[in-house]
This record gives sequence, C-alpha cells and structure tokens, in this order.
Amino acid sequence: MNEKAAEPTPFKVSVRTLVEFVLMRGDLQPGSISASRAQEGTKGHQYVQKISGADYFPEVTLSYVYANLEIKGRADGVIKSDSGVCIDEIKTTSLDLDLIDEAFNDLHWAQAQCYAFMYAVQEGLETVETQLTYFQLDTAQTKKFKKTFAQTELAEFFFNLAERYLAWAYHLQEWAETRDASIRKTQFPFTTYRPGQRELAVGVYQTVKHSQKLFAQAPTGIGKTMATLFPALKGMAEGLTSQIFYLTAKTITRTVAEKAITNLQTQGLAIKRLTLTAKRKLCFLPESTCLPEDCPYAQGFYDRVRLAVEDAFEEDSWSRQVIEEYARKHSICPFEFSLEMANWADVVICDYNYVFDPRVYLKRFFLEGGEYTFLVDEAHNLVDRAREMFSAEVVKESWLKLKRLTKEDDAKLTKSLTKVNSALVKEKKLSSETEGSGERIEKEPPAKLLQALRQFVKEAEGFLKTSEQPFAWRDLFIDHYFQALSFIRTSESYDSHYVTYHQPTRDDFRVKLFCLDPSVRLREALARGRAAVLFSATLSPMDYYMNILGGEETSYKLKLASPFPPENLCLLIQDRISTKYRQRVQSYSLVAEAISSAISHKEGNYLVYFPSYDYLNEIYLRFRELNQQVVVICQTPGMLEEAREEFLAHFAINPERTLIGFALMGGIFGEGIDLIGDRLSGVVIVGVGLPQIGLEREIIRSYYESASNQGYEFAYMYPGFNKVLQAVGRVIRTEQDRGIVLLIDERFSQSSYKKLFPEEWEKVRYVRNTDNIRTTMERFWTHV
Repeated sequence: MNEKAAEPTPFKVSVRTLVEFVLMRGDLQPGSISASRAQEGTKGHQYVQKISGADYFPEVTLSYVYANLEIKGRADGVIKSDSGVCIDEIKTTSLDLDLIDEAFNDLHWAQAQCYAFMYAVQEGLETVETQLTYFQLDTAQTKKFKKTFAQTELAEFFFNLAERYLAWAYHLQEWAETRDASIRKTQFPFTTYRPGQRELAVGVYQTVKHSQKLFAQAPTGIGKTMATLFPALKGMAEGLTSQIFYLTAKTITRTVAEKAITNLQTQGLAIKRLTLTAKRKLCFLPESTCLPEDCPYAQGFYDRVRLAVEDAFEEDSWSRQVIEEYARKHSICPFEFSLEMANWADVVICDYNYVFDPRVYLKRFFLEGGEYTFLVDEAHNLVDRAREMFSAEVVKESWLKLKRLTKEDDAKLTKSLTKVNSALVKEKKLSSETEGSGERIEKEPPAKLLQALRQFVKEAEGFLKTSEQPFAWRDLFIDHYFQALSFIRTSESYDSHYVTYHQPTRDDFRVKLFCLDPSVRLREALARGRAAVLFSATLSPMDYYMNILGGEETSYKLKLASPFPPENLCLLIQDRISTKYRQRVQSYSLVAEAISSAISHKEGNYLVYFPSYDYLNEIYLRFRELNQQVVVICQTPGMLEEAREEFLAHFAINPERTLIGFALMGGIFGEGIDLIGDRLSGVVIVGVGLPQIGLEREIIRSYYESASNQGYEFAYMYPGFNKVLQAVGRVIRTEQDRGIVLLIDERFSQSSYKKLFPEEWEKVRYVRNTDNIRTTMERFWTHV
C-alpha cells in the first residue's frame, strides 16, 4: 500500500504584507511620516483597547489557508455584543481628525475586511461588521467608521487578494526550496579551518539554534566573516532563521561580507543578498525634495515598484549597481526600492542603524520582530554609535531661522515655531544663571520644550498633508520636523539611563537627551530577532562589552587566541615617556627620537598614531628635522574618500624609500585597513588612546562611577585601549607577515593596563631609551 505523500508546508504571509503587496498604489510620501511615531502608535493601540469595555477582545490571532498559502495576522479588536460581532482595526495618526474621512485609506479597510473574513469563517457568521478607529496621538480623540459585510462579499474580496498574491508566493516558495537545497550541499569553502575558525563557527550555529546571544572576540586571521555567515546559512536551511542581517559600521567590512558570499555563490550557493546603501549616495536627484511633485521617482512609486521587485528578483546579488539599474529601468526611487527588496532578501548587508536606530530602522521587519539572525561585525564600534542613535538634540539658532523664514507664508506654522524658540530661550536663560560654563545637567526631560515640539509636529503634519506650495524653506522645515520627532520619540524612552544636558556653544545653544547606557535599548532591539552574534577582534574586556551592549548572564561568550605565530611580532613598550596632556611639550623631542629609532634598521612603510592633530603636527616638525630622507605623509581633518585612498596608495609593495604615515588613533586609518606583507612593516602608537575630556565623557564617567565604581574605566580607559588594540592589529594580517609595534607611554607599565593586554602580548619587551629600541629592532629584523 502506497503511503500518502506529505502535504507541502504552507507558505506564510501576514495580512499586512498581502494587502500592501497587492493593493498599494500611488506616490511615495516623504519620510514615512506615520511610521516615525511607531512607539506612540503602539501605546495608542493599547489605550483604545483598554478603554473599550468588557465586550472588547484585543489582539485576536486569526489565520486562513488558501491553496497552500497561510495568511495570518492579529485583529486589533473583536467586539462581541447582542447585535453581533464587529472587527475593529485601529490606526493611530498625528493628523487633525477633520482631515480623515471614510475614504482616507483603502488599505485600512482591506486589512479590516481580511480579518472579518477569517473571523466569519472561524465562527460561522453570515455577516460581520467592520470598524476603523482613528486615534489622534496628540489629543487622544477617536473617529470611527463602520461598514457591514456579508461573508460572501468578504470571501470574494479575500480570495481575489490571495489569488493575486499566489503566483508570487509560489515563486518565493520555489526559491526557498532551491536555496535550502543549495545550502545543504554547500561545503565550507576552504580545505581546512584556520585555528579558532571552527570553534567560532560552532559557537555561531549553537547561538542560532538556541535563540541566544554570543559575544565573540575573534582576532584578525581567524576568518570571522566566513565563520559567522556559513553556520548562519546552515541554520537557515534547517528553518532556524528566516533572514540574516550582517551589520557593519564601515563600508570596508561590508565589502568583506559581500566577497565572502560571492565566494560561496561561485561554489554553487543559491542565495539572494542585498547591500543597503545610504540614501544620500543612491539618490538620483539630490537637489530635489522627496515630494512627488518634485521627484518623478517618488511620483507613482507604488504603481511601478511591484513589477520592479519581480524583475530584479531574477538577480541573486542586489548590489548598489543592480539596485540603481532596476530603479532607473522602472523609474522609481532607488533607496525606497532597496528597502522593498529587503523584504525578499535572504541576507541583508547594512549599517547598524537599519536595525538599531529608532529614526531609520526597518520598521517593516522590526515593529513585530521575527526569526532573524543578527551578525554584528566590529561590535566594539556599536558602543558610541548606540549612544548617538538613542540620543536626540535640538539646537536653538536654526529653529529661530526657520521661524523667521515661515513668517510671511504660514501663520499657524510660525506660531508653533515661536513656541519652540521661546522654550529654548527659557532653557538658555536658566543655563546662563548656572555658575561656571553655563552647562546644566538634569535628570528629567524638558517638559515645556517637549510640549512646544509636539505642537509643532501637529502643525507640521497638517501642513505637509495640505500644502503643495514649494516654499524655499521647505527642506529646512522637513529637517526640523524629523528633528522634533526624534526628540519626542527619545523622550518616550527616557529613564534612569538618560540625562538632559543644556550646553551653550560659541554661537548657539544645545539641549540634548543623552543616552548614557545603551544596554537596555540594545537588548530591546536584539530581542526583535531570534539570535545575535556580536564579534570583533578587540572585544576586550569582555565583561565591559557584554554589560554595555545588552548582554545577559545567560549570553554565550567566546574568546579566541590569535592564529599567528607570536614570534612574527616584535612588540616594545617605551614606558619612560609621559604623553599626558600636561606633559606633552616636554615629550615632543623624545617621541620624535623614539620613532626615528623604531624605523632606523629596516627600510619600509610605517604608521604612527597620535591622540590629536595638534600632537601629530608638533611631532611632525621635529621628526622631519631628524629624518629628512624619509617620506612623511599626514592624515588631515575631514579627508574625503579620494584623499583617503590616495593616502593608503602610498603604502606600496617593495618600498624603495622609508615611508611614514602620521595618523589619528581611532580615526579612519586606525582600523579596517589591510596593508598586507611589506606594505606595512610596523606601527608606533603614541599614548593610551584616551578619548578627549569633554562634557559627555564626564557625564558618562559620573554615571558609571555611581553604577559600578568604574567611571574612569568605562568612560576613558576601555574605549581608549580599544583604539590601541585596533592600531596594533594593523601590523600582522596574514601568517607570513612580520612587523614591529612600539607603544610609547609610561601608563603601559601600570598594572591596570597590563590586565588588559591580550595573551599574544606575553613576550612584550620594555625599552628604556633609543639605544634599546635600535638594538631590539636590529635583532628582530636580522633574524627574518
């Protein structure tokens, strides 16, 4: 007797995705205004549900399978009364309710009808009432519209939607089967694992399997990009994760991830990968606004994007070039098109902010969360980036400027801007009455300023909805609209991990909601996915990074040793020179002489890292006097990409003369650059990398001093030493590389710093003068 064939697994789609994919039409509106207040929207939903009485049943999960397509969603509310059943769909808005009528948005009715159909089938109802409830975020008022449908009407509408989506669903399901089969066949792309690489790969797989977080310190040379991507892909084929987000802070690490996937694709891996590029880089019309009347790529965007998606889906690698090609072909905004393609990508390579930054994160994924895996590369960079993403500020003079510009054109808008400016004037006056610099720190957000900003946002959204005049100040206005939204949104997450600081500057005045400890917000963000791997060559001290990046007691941690022979690196510490700020003048000649000694024996390319441009310039003058035969190039503030590439191009193979590059520690040449072989013979690091003392650093120090008695360590020592580790990591990039490192600062011999030394620094040598340096260098290079 033949066994019955197993039923194919239904393809799952949410009601929202179904409705938007089939029915979304019209123009692209600037900035997804309604989505910018998503957190307020959630609270608005909860408020309506809470006040709706005992007959109101919130968040009712519903599903229906149509021809192997499982359509799922949650109705905001089901109201049961003697007269029948009503399905409630809640929509929050910051628009004046007078601007909203029954025909305001067909997609809202479509969602309500889908839920009504599924509920009618589930409960065997012949008719169902539907209700759209619009909740005004600023006034807490509601406006409701009702329609009654027969189940037969709902069925016709629902089946029509499902049928129109079905061909795309089959295409996606067919692709998923092809992808998973290819992943299962794909072998690790190298004949052997590097030391530590297999251990990292196993750790990543277990992290995905058990829905965990992993913090991994994986030194250069382990092959961490492949060791994280490969096991995550294996987990995808096993149904453990639906999408992989490879998150980076810099373009160069994005390129490495792209190369790793390309390597797998050449071996037969079938995968759809997308690289997200910043809007300012992709924009076809950078001089225009994003309004449909100004931008032909925004006009009718949703009328054309579906065909563009289906067309581009035939490609496997959705790079910037591919996105631009198909966006031009279909005359649509390339940036918004790339965000649409993110819905269908297996791997998304992007900046941290697309997952973490509340202003721009991909709300289509992360409002509700999903089975996502986050691979966070160079995770040590996430600390300061997270603080900025979760903070917000307003600066007074630009608000005053906007107020003056709008005065003749829109009285209501000008009135709201006057209130914002007045609130900032009052905050500035309070600061001027503070002793000293006028800097003021509060533990509460500024209530009056927030009230004024909320009123401005209300007026601004009415203006955006109703005004079509291209005022000259429109771009500045939109910028301030989003600035206000960011400030308001940040205030809603304000807690004991925040302070408000008020700071007079030379020509202006700043009010900032400053996130001191981003761990809570990062933990919330990581919880929107299934698993997260945060990895870096310099995730040390591990406990510090786990604490500040949202780790928990149950999180996994992995610390791997360097795979390179320790004898290939000659590491010296000159601990008789102080580079502290007060003693720098006395150090200039001593540092120049030490650098000269370090490079004296071997002709080659070297990098020297300094804590500031002023220090760099002082040493440069003295070093040139001592070494006129040496080529010296210097990093300068604000170097553009072309200048950066030109700087690195000087580091040539087989140099005919010694070249020294003077650079800023922790700057653009302090990490993420690969100068392999004799393109780099060594580095000299001047100082311990401490961040510059300033208001924010001192606030951080004070906070962590109270929280854990580690204020100086968290604010200065650990971030500074990470810069040192990154700079040292520039020297040995492959097993064949040999090179020297000279650290110059008396603090490197203190026990507090020695505790931070990685295991591979075990053979560090302390040198007391230039003769010691020369002798040690000669011995090292002679034994090559």
